[in-house]
Amino acid sequence: MVKVLFVCLGNICRSPLAQGVFEKKALERGWEALVYADSAGVSGWHKGAKPHNGSIAVALENGLSIENQRSRVVVSLDNNEFNYIIAMDDSNVNSLLYEFGMNEKRVFLMRSFSKQKGDLNVPDPYGQANSSFQLVYSILDESMDSFMEYLKKNHSSLI
Repeated sequence: MVKVLFVCLGNICRSPLAQGVFEKKALERGWEALVYADSAGVSGWHKGAKPHNGSIAVALENGLSIENQRSRVVVSLDNNEFNYIIAMDDSNVNSLLYEFGMNEKRVFLMRSFSKQKGDLNVPDPYGQANSSFQLVYSILDESMDSFMEYLKKNHSSLI
């Protein structure tokens, strides 16, 4: 089984949405028994909280259900549990590598899989207008397609 952890700062905006997008795309590909996804934050500010209402709303608009997710903090055991740890921005990557001691071979930026060039950070929509959550969804949706292709090329079980 291929296991993926999506990580942002507080685990209420970007990473729960990324988890939902991943799960939907895995289901569409018939991979639901072959992959597992979770999300976490590098801070404990929102520990146990449901995703942000903006993330829930944009998820529902796009056919995803993320409202049952609950925020959790990254733990050192995640380093051994997950094949891929997908961070939303450079700050998250630094926290994963230097605060949590994650294996740098497992840590990736979400937008490093994007076909779009430029800034590789997924912008944090917290405290922003609802349109910011739609922008994040669009970035995740596009980047996730490329990530799924990457997984397919690197894991024979996903063909």
